Amino acid sequence: MKLLVAVVQDKDSNRLSNALVEANFQATRLASTGGFLKAGSTTFLIGVEDEQVDEVKMVIQENCKTREQLVAPVSPMGGNADSYVPYPVEVQVGGATVFQLNVEEFEKY
Repeated sequence: MKLLVAVVQDKDSNRLSNALVEANFQATRLASTGGFLKAGSTTFLIGVEDEQVDEVKMVIQENCKTREQLVAPVSPMGGNADSYVPYPVEVQVGGATVFQLNVEEFEKY
């Protein structure tokens, strides 16, 4: 058995949740916050049998796409203002980060 931990952007979370339910996979959703952009994200905990891992990863990949987003940079507080860029910068956001862990024991009560 495996535990997949998928961290996705909030914009993709409802679509992924619906797709997992439609494919008969159970998941636990946890609200989380990304470190880079301080943006909202959702972490999914998905327990599956070994032979289902590729199918779940495909569902995640199909529903969590990367996209470009304009982000206003934070002004430097006491830092070097010479390198500060005062206009929005386009960055790539979205997609999913998936961790795959082996499960030694699983019990459901």
